[in-house]
Amino acid sequence: MPAPAEPGVLPTERHSLTLSLVATFAVGGLGLTWGIISGSRVMVFDGIYTLAGIVLTWVSMLAARAAASAPSTEFPFGRNAAIPLAVTVQGAALLGTAGYGAVDAVISISEGGSATSALQVMLYGLVCAAASLVVMLLLRGPARRSDLARAELVSWRAGVLLSALFALGGGIAVLMASNGMTAVAGYVDPVLVIVASAVVIPMSLGLVRDGVRELLEAAPTAALSAAIDEAVRAGTAAGLPADRTLPPPIVRATKLGRRVYVEVDFVVQQDSWTVSEEDDVRRSITAHLDGLGYRVWANVEITTDAHLAAD
Repeated sequence: MPAPAEPGVLPTERHSLTLSLVATFAVGGLGLTWGIISGSRVMVFDGIYTLAGIVLTWVSMLAARAAASAPSTEFPFGRNAAIPLAVTVQGAALLGTAGYGAVDAVISISEGGSATSALQVMLYGLVCAAASLVVMLLLRGPARRSDLARAELVSWRAGVLLSALFALGGGIAVLMASNGMTAVAGYVDPVLVIVASAVVIPMSLGLVRDGVRELLEAAPTAALSAAIDEAVRAGTAAGLPADRTLPPPIVRATKLGRRVYVEVDFVVQQDSWTVSEEDDVRRSITAHLDGLGYRVWANVEITTDAHLAAD
């Protein structure tokens, strides 16, 4: 059964992406400017990593708009795939940025380290950690209802961890320099970049994995699958007359952005069900699936041919 016409971009999603865009420009601009002036590789890396988020957030906003558009002749099922595609692109871009930073840091170490002021690195880390934490907390609510907001939340969570590492590493370098270990302190800046890259890479891989799984129409998460099974069970029970029963159904489902596709097949005996009775069961199951909080495209079939149900 087709889903209803798509509404516009979710207000909370649009506000979340706008907030992330503005915050990204502010924090990224600060990091890049401060890093160039101080000569700090780690600040420049963080600034570029953050400013790259402007393009990625813009891509997310385009994806949200595309996914919200109504089905058309050219796209009869809508364009919900734009959301996991944007999530995958965001993860891949963050992965590339982390890889570049790690290579640059290795080059810096091979050249004898960096002469960056450790105090400036520490102060920069504290300022950015506080700013990133505020944005992350503001995105927590919307991230529960939007994959795009969740991708932004992952980026800002990484920002909090990175900035905290910068502050900690800068503080350690300050202590080293004050105790006459200036040469060793010079390696703190590139080492921090390598550590930061190691923090970003698992998060980035997680985004790529989740996006690709949806694009390949993998089964939903265990929690969503359990919710679908329960909705089908409850909907079946509610749609049956008191004197009728149905065998356990074959349920298949996949999630694509905000859309969940569900197919429910029952195999019954020949001439045991009418079309109107099938419609009653279909309406009941669909009504229960609509309570999942997604745009559900449900197909409920009662058939006498087990081969049709297995296809």
